[in-house]
Amino acid sequence: MILVTGATGHLGTAVLHTLLQHTPAQRVAALVRDPAKAAAWQAQGVSLRVGNYSDPASLDQAMQGIEQVLLISGGGDDDGLQQHLNVIDAAKKAGVRTVAYTSRALQDPATLANKLMVRHFQTEDYLRASGLRYILFRNILYMDTLPVFTGPTVFDTGISLPAGPGRVAFALRQDMGEAIAKVLLQNTPGNRIYHFTGATAYSFADVAAALTEASGRPVAYHDVEPEVLASRMRERGVPEVAIQRTIGFMTDIKHGQESMVSPDLATALGRQPTSLLEGVKQLYQL
Repeated sequence: MILVTGATGHLGTAVLHTLLQHTPAQRVAALVRDPAKAAAWQAQGVSLRVGNYSDPASLDQAMQGIEQVLLISGGGDDDGLQQHLNVIDAAKKAGVRTVAYTSRALQDPATLANKLMVRHFQTEDYLRASGLRYILFRNILYMDTLPVFTGPTVFDTGISLPAGPGRVAFALRQDMGEAIAKVLLQNTPGNRIYHFTGATAYSFADVAAALTEASGRPVAYHDVEPEVLASRMRERGVPEVAIQRTIGFMTDIKHGQESMVSPDLATALGRQPTSLLEGVKQLYQL
């Protein structure tokens, strides 16, 4: 049986959707905090396991009868790393055979500006040391983040970000979820690492050009200083922690951290991942 954590989130939903297309629901379990939010999965025959990353006792119970666990990385909680370690500990205690983890595809973890990303590689190290069989899904920055980064007025004001000419091999979360599910279903022995990225790395100037083509409205990219972005975000009432994380993302993009391009996603999907142009049409409803 495969246990998907974070099962009501966007990535978990995409994984479960594909799993249920290719394997009986009786082979699938979902870890959820609120079972009411997963009623649709339960109606399809998915086994609901109620718990959360911060509650080891609930994790111990959730792992019973599980062979593979997909640990979908948590958010930005201060104890986020410990939450990941709790899941790995519970899996080992319950005799789970394989733990898969959704990590990040970054060029050089040692030089990251966005320190929140470091916990991904600390989780990887802990999982390797656990003795469990592991699968690492190193995912590129979701294309789905583009509307957040470009802002709600993008078609009026263009894109103003401190990313310079930095490039990102954006991929849709839906494509990643589908690929993750297909890999899990292969149940191949041995430890594996996948780098899930788009087929091409794009700058924010390329994003602006795609938005222009898709909408028929001119969108320009303006490379601004980090403090300009920070000031504008403060004016909108954005919390300081979110401002600093956004600037961290942009700094890492500028330095090439997100520019990795790998064929792994296309191979797992059995097709090319969604292009930037098609992706922005979906994300911006164009």
